[in-house]
Amino acid sequence: MSTYEAAGVDIEAGERAVELMKDKVARSRRPEVVDDASGFAGLFDASALLKYRRPLLATSTDGVGTKVMIAQQYGKHDTIGIDLVGMVLDDLVVCGAEPLFMTDYVACGKVVPERIAEIVGGVAEGCRLAGAALVGGETAEHPGAMGPDEYDLAGAGTGVVEASAMLGPDRVAAGDVVLGMASSGVHSNGYSLVRHVLRESSLSLDTVLPELGRPLGEELLEPTRIYSLHCLELARAVEVHAYAHITGGGIESNLARSLPPGLDALLDRSSWTPPAIFGVLSAYGKIAQRDMDRTFNLGVGMAAVLPADAADAAIRLLAGRGLDAWVMGEVVPGTGQARYR
Repeated sequence: MSTYEAAGVDIEAGERAVELMKDKVARSRRPEVVDDASGFAGLFDASALLKYRRPLLATSTDGVGTKVMIAQQYGKHDTIGIDLVGMVLDDLVVCGAEPLFMTDYVACGKVVPERIAEIVGGVAEGCRLAGAALVGGETAEHPGAMGPDEYDLAGAGTGVVEASAMLGPDRVAAGDVVLGMASSGVHSNGYSLVRHVLRESSLSLDTVLPELGRPLGEELLEPTRIYSLHCLELARAVEVHAYAHITGGGIESNLARSLPPGLDALLDRSSWTPPAIFGVLSAYGKIAQRDMDRTFNLGVGMAAVLPADAADAAIRLLAGRGLDAWVMGEVVPGTGQARYR
């Protein structure tokens, strides 16, 4: 006799996972969230947008990429959801949008309730750190398509910005400075190259290097720093012209997206020291500097473009919030590129 369970889908395990994650998801709740008894949809009270004169909804979707393979190999699943939130909601804040809510999707070969609860718990914690609500999601069991220990996750988020307050390249002016905000490490980009280095070198996830002071697996699974609330507070306190979320493609390509055609960002590489993990990857992988630049954030997770006379106040404000920031460059006439001196 054929049954769904015999085919590899455990409905009871899925229901158990939902029960385990409920308390964690509740911590991300915002006042605008409305309960849907059926659970088929996440509801958000749109009357909250009435305070805006011309509200623009912003949306973003992303995944975590092959960093999930490091989490699976190392057996640590409670922070990978934070990475997902960082990738999704910090894209929204680049235009000045406040993240409102998010949904997630977890696909796995076999539902292990405790593991699913850890993954989604990380998403909920990330939403809390971003000031957004996790209003819904889906867990799908794909036996045969994925191994029993394999999973992947993705998500989508929605935010809102007042049209007149939207940030972007049109606000950037010559003489502005570029403020770098420290990353927490590799974040969630470049892990295909990271895994290549692991395969081709003597490194393993259990390797403890003096410059790191902890197992390599823990360093690589350090969750993505979430900048949403920092950026929103900064834009309220000082004049900010643009943000750039430093993700895949590195500093130059992402910062260039926030520049107008006639201006360049001239960056000073000596203004900061990348975290030790980047030196480890470069040395053990024999990675050329150009490939490092094009792949990793190199210690800069978010950049702000703002008037030069606002830089000191911005640095002080972020320091008070526990976030290191520094002037890493200036805006000069050019062709819309970010480049090093």
